[in-house]
Amino acid sequence: MINEIRKDTEIRMKKCFDAFKNHINKVRTGRAAPSLLNGIQIEYYGTLTPLRQLANVVAEDSRTLAITVFDRTLAPAVEKAIIASDLGLNPSSAGTIIRVPLPPLTEERRRDLIKIVRTEAEQGRVSMRNARRDANDKVKALLKEKTIGEDEDRRSQENIQKLTDAWIKKIDSALVEKEAELMEI
Repeated sequence: MINEIRKDTEIRMKKCFDAFKNHINKVRTGRAAPSLLNGIQIEYYGTLTPLRQLANVVAEDSRTLAITVFDRTLAPAVEKAIIASDLGLNPSSAGTIIRVPLPPLTEERRRDLIKIVRTEAEQGRVSMRNARRDANDKVKALLKEKTIGEDEDRRSQENIQKLTDAWIKKIDSALVEKEAELMEI
């Protein structure tokens, strides 16, 4: 039973870490990366559809993304969706190819992005702590039912704490990497 709780907690913590990595990967660093446009959705036949299902997105060079739309009639909708997103990008269309130039980052903007990334890291840590709390509650419930002894309770809580510390350390190292990436010129 305790092993199941530990495995479940580890799965939850991995999901928290993956969500954190996904969020910080959306924060742009000045280099053109196709993943920058992953969150953009376009209305296609009445359904919101991710851009990557409707077009091919590639980094043309370090400052430009090229989007090749599969259906030529969708190009204006893709442009509008990019402009409407909070990315601050201004695409230009040339037939089926839409080019999205990325403006250079200013020092002030870099500092703002670092604040955003730190906030995401703190949210990730809170999620990890919530997973730890839930696991500890389950273990305490087992102790209350007298399914396990106090020694097992203490040992499992120590293991869960070690697991939490390891995942938080991974979040912190990913944060340091992203901050260094954002401060590069």
